[in-house]
Amino acid sequence: MDQQVVEDVQQWLADVVVGLNLCPFARKPMRAGQIRYRVSAAKDDETLMAELLEEMQLLDEKPAEEIETTLLIIPAYLQDFADYNQFLELAEWLIERQDYTGIYQLATFHPHYQFAGTHPEDAENLTNRAPYPILHLLREASLERVLRNYPDPDAIPENNIRRVQALDEEQKRRLFPYLFS
Repeated sequence: MDQQVVEDVQQWLADVVVGLNLCPFARKPMRAGQIRYRVSAAKDDETLMAELLEEMQLLDEKPAEEIETTLLIIPAYLQDFADYNQFLELAEWLIERQDYTGIYQLATFHPHYQFAGTHPEDAENLTNRAPYPILHLLREASLERVLRNYPDPDAIPENNIRRVQALDEEQKRRLFPYLFS
């Protein structure tokens, strides 16, 4: 099962994140094999917190050239977006408590992701919808470096919304099959 979960996420990353250029910085580490995919065994907050801490500690030990970023994939827990959102408070607390503020940052993805002030069916939610709940650990130093060399990073979210709004129903079904099953 873990292999299938990783393959699902790799397909999403290739087709949606890189394919639609939702993150202009993802292509390089993906091609270089610098993305770590960890399938979580968690079925409770404590286990997931421990796994998240292990991933931050692993990133401490490995240079960015080896592991640029980690996707902690959660196939068996936090399927409800409200629960996932609530867990994010614990995850941010852990980052702060372990003195990782300014070192690691979380990007968040979920099959039912919904931005505040939107309706579930609004296209902009697709920018953060993935086949499983995911906690994406980013190295802040790497993020700052790529943002310095990117023209108008503030336009990325708006460009992403336009891209997903332009998708027709067939494209949405192909790119997000887990939303239609």
